[in-house]
Amino acid sequence: MRRTTQAGKPDPRRSIGVYGETIAVEYMLEKGYAVLDRNWRCRTGELDVVARTGNTIIIVEVRTRRAGGRFGTAVESVDFRKQFQVRSTAEVYLSMNKLHGSQIRFDVIAITLTQIESEPVKYEVMELKHLESAF
Repeated sequence: MRRTTQAGKPDPRRSIGVYGETIAVEYMLEKGYAVLDRNWRCRTGELDVVARTGNTIIIVEVRTRRAGGRFGTAVESVDFRKQFQVRSTAEVYLSMNKLHGSQIRFDVIAITLTQIESEPVKYEVMELKHLESAF
C-alpha cells in the first residue's frame, strides 16, 4: 500500500523515511555490519533494520528529519513508547528466527537532511548520528 496525502499525492514524509533507511543501511554496510533484514513487520510493529556484528544482533531504529523541522530532533522522536514497541517487535523477531540466545543491542541512527536548493524534492545528508546501545 502506497501512502498518500489527502490530495492523493505521495506522502513526502514516507519518501524521506525510505531515503533515510537506505542511507542508514549503506552506512552500516560500510562499517562492516551484516544487514539481516530491513522493514521487518509483524503484528506488534516494524523493525527498520536488523543487523549483526560478531555475535550481537543489532536492532536499529532509523529516524530521519529535515533540517529546521518544528517537531524536535530525530533522536528526540524515539520516545519511551517507541522504545517499548521496538523491544516488543524485536522479541517476536528473535523468537521467529530462533535467535533468543543471542546478545542484542538497540541502536538509533538519526539522520538530518537539508534540501538541495536547485531541486525542491532532493535532499542531502547534513548529519548522521549513530547511537549504539541507545536504549
